[in-house]
Amino acid sequence: MGGLVTRYYLRYGTVDALEGEGAFPINMRGAAKIDTAVLLGTPNLGSVSSLQSMILGHRVGLRRVEPEVLATMPSIYQLMPHPLTDWSVDPGGKDLDLDLYDVTTWKRLQWSVFDPAVLGRLRARFEGSSAADAYIAALQAYFARNLERARRFIWSVTFEEPTSPVKFVVFGGDCVLTPARIVIEPQAGRSLARLFPQDVLHKVIGVDYSRLMLEPGDGEVTKPSLLARQALNPVAPRNDALFFPLAYAFFSARTTSASPAT
Repeated sequence: MGGLVTRYYLRYGTVDALEGEGAFPINMRGAAKIDTAVLLGTPNLGSVSSLQSMILGHRVGLRRVEPEVLATMPSIYQLMPHPLTDWSVDPGGKDLDLDLYDVTTWKRLQWSVFDPAVLGRLRARFEGSSAADAYIAALQAYFARNLERARRFIWSVTFEEPTSPVKFVVFGGDCVLTPARIVIEPQAGRSLARLFPQDVLHKVIGVDYSRLMLEPGDGEVTKPSLLARQALNPVAPRNDALFFPLAYAFFSARTTSASPAT
């Protein structure tokens, strides 16, 4: 997350550009104070692992941070996959083209604070009192607000900026197969997210799920995300909408990224 915050600071300094609509007021105030930005395991195109944590919770040691707790942390929304990535596919490998930053997507798929299991835990916490419904309504409204702020955050560091002397040096890992896409599999009337190939219950013959769902990375951030590229192929051009002044990239077998919940 620190790398994404750094990229934002270069463009806007301490100005909050995430409220409202329309163009982003790029002023390059932060760039005047920085010569070189070194990004360590930064998910420049987001992290599918962070999305999975939002849906299912994030394991820390022997315990799990539940989705309803993660939903109160504004930064994790900003770590989710970039809208330009094909982060969701059906069991046949077809891109589902879902808008991850539209709250209606989460409602329809019954993910996170719209998951019946999550709602059940929240109501149990309030022991069935009327305060439960008020809290759930407030949490879901907060969720929708943070989704929209995350959408604007992601695009705020994406569009081309005025000429800047700051170049990016990135460090990351590329020796661990890392979640790059989730398979959304229908089951019992719900849409369940599968993070790893072994999680897919009803596989389509001929689909290589390892190749479909995983890419080299550090376990949390894929190599293409670190490099702000949509494709693993190194000769594939970067999308014109993705401005990323990369100077050097270094890769090692060691994991450099923090957990998605930090």
